[in-house]
Amino acid sequence: MMLITQKKSAIAKVLFIAISLSAITACSSVYDKHIQWQAVKPDVFPIIRGIGYAPISLQKSAHETQRMLMAIKASKIAAYAELAEQVYGQQVSSKTTMADMIIDNQQLAASVQGLIRGAKVVKSYPVGDTYTTELQLDFKDVYEIYQASSNRKEIKDVQYF
Repeated sequence: MMLITQKKSAIAKVLFIAISLSAITACSSVYDKHIQWQAVKPDVFPIIRGIGYAPISLQKSAHETQRMLMAIKASKIAAYAELAEQVYGQQVSSKTTMADMIIDNQQLAASVQGLIRGAKVVKSYPVGDTYTTELQLDFKDVYEIYQASSNRKEIKDVQYF
């Protein structure tokens, strides 16, 4: 009699474990399909502007024409740096040392790093001894560049597991 009760108990345990495992795997709706998300196009795209300046006479060249060309290039780079600051922000680090409750040394550094695509030169002109370049970055153009360069896929098939 005791042996039959032990066999029934063992069978009941095995049956309970089997039913529990099948219930756990059958009720799992989180892992049974693959969902692919797509980007939503914004309603409004901002336009930001960056202005860069460079002195003409301080460029390191003996020729006036070359100084002008160097100032044009420098002002364009400065305008791109301003756009990058607006898009990515600027990292600022500071260090101050004190001795006898008096500031001994104070340092401040700023840097920016980023990639700007789609910016357009609006104006480039000299103002006295300074060359000025104005850039414009339309985020609609940036969005379209991103969409063209990304490997977009459409849903071909949905598989349920």
